[in-house]
Amino acid sequence: MIDDKTTESLNKVLKQTKPDKISEYLTKNASSMVDDEKPFYGYMLRILKKKGLKQQEVFINADISDRYGYKLIQEEKHTRQRDTILRLCFAGKFTLLEAQRALKIYGMPALYAKIPRDAVLIIAFNSGICEISSVNSLLTENGMDPLRPCSQE
Repeated sequence: MIDDKTTESLNKVLKQTKPDKISEYLTKNASSMVDDEKPFYGYMLRILKKKGLKQQEVFINADISDRYGYKLIQEEKHTRQRDTILRLCFAGKFTLLEAQRALKIYGMPALYAKIPRDAVLIIAFNSGICEISSVNSLLTENGMDPLRPCSQE
């Protein structure tokens, strides 16, 4: 089970954690930590399991080929297209907080409320919109580019 402690709340705890309590901190907050070896893979699997979703159905809903999707999630391939990761997040029925964390773990910039297109995407996440076609309609209705189709870089 994933513990959704925010980075901010963990930072507050760390400010008061003494060196002799590091082990206790790591044990107590293990469910909020990312795996060092393949952090994105571990995070995605935990979220999808929590939601009862199979990777294959997420790839279908994200309009990403199974082969490429597995390589992305398992960190065998890397994309520079943030829209590809956003497609996975929408198709995986992520909350905004989960999507922001996925972007950060993957090394992508988080959605930023002051960027109009990002603001629309934030609204979509907050509204529980999960279908890529619905997200794209929301974007185009507001004069913005839809989520880019996935290219297998």
